[in-house]
Amino acid sequence: MKDTATAPPRWKTLAAFAIIYFVWGSTYLAIRVGVREVPPLILAGMRFFAAGLVLFLWMRARGEKSPTAREWRSAALLGIAIFLIDYGLLFWSEMRVASGIAAVMLATIPAMMALCEIIFLGTQRLTARLVIGLVIGLAGVAVLMVPSLKLGGAPVDKLGAAALIFAALSWSIASVLTRKMPLPESKVMSSGAQMLCGGVALLIAAAAFGEFHGFAFAAVSRGTWLALAYLTVAGSIVGYTAYVWLLHHESPTKVATYAYVNPIVAVVIGYFLGGEALTARTILGTACVLVSVVVITTLGTKKAGARDAVVAGAATKARVAAAEER
Repeated sequence: MKDTATAPPRWKTLAAFAIIYFVWGSTYLAIRVGVREVPPLILAGMRFFAAGLVLFLWMRARGEKSPTAREWRSAALLGIAIFLIDYGLLFWSEMRVASGIAAVMLATIPAMMALCEIIFLGTQRLTARLVIGLVIGLAGVAVLMVPSLKLGGAPVDKLGAAALIFAALSWSIASVLTRKMPLPESKVMSSGAQMLCGGVALLIAAAAFGEFHGFAFAAVSRGTWLALAYLTVAGSIVGYTAYVWLLHHESPTKVATYAYVNPIVAVVIGYFLGGEALTARTILGTACVLVSVVVITTLGTKKAGARDAVVAGAATKARVAAAEER
């Protein structure tokens, strides 16, 4: 909970929330700009290798100890699941799916994490409220994908949508299993190690899939390099730093509201700056998915007492930490 005795200046809190709301929401369009000229795995690999290296070296310079061999193994496994699979598929799918829609599809992560908690940890029960939230979320995905619905605009590319759903599932499983893995105590060091491992895995995969063949770095435009710099510095380094800072000064439940805001920001920015269509299909599908997120991530918080609210808030944070490096 927020410590009023050491509460930071209000402007710092507002600035940090603005970063995780608007910067993270805007990264989806930056990805779409980048993959127009740079193969997706190369682009993702450069982003996370650079961000992970900066965070790792920053923590070492501050005196933080390097991860142990066991912690590096855990970071490597999570780096593959989260960055190679989840982000690799996200970057690839944005060659076929609008950035706003990609953000909405990934907003299903809290629903998938709730299911993973039921299956793998047994820390969640399949309640009527959870079922309702899952059904609403699935309805939102169906609205975006089913061509027979006369809602205007083309349905989401099925292959791109399938990649995003699998990406969300991979992140959810990895996030739940994180609790059972030995990782550095420092969140920033842990995140940096995972990004670093994930970046290396992405670049190896890019080479394996032939993305470097015929690709010329010199042919990349200034706008694309700026998009990569924005993703790396603003999206990964600054965004994650603001997120960790907020967790020390605000309740996890309040910080977790970025999960509701990011898809809306992505859809609006995609429409105004990316020229993406904003149809009744997009609006209705987005609304359903966001209602699902609200229903699922507020489970158990309404009737909780002061002590239980802290526990419920921590559970909420765990379920919606899907964008913590996004």
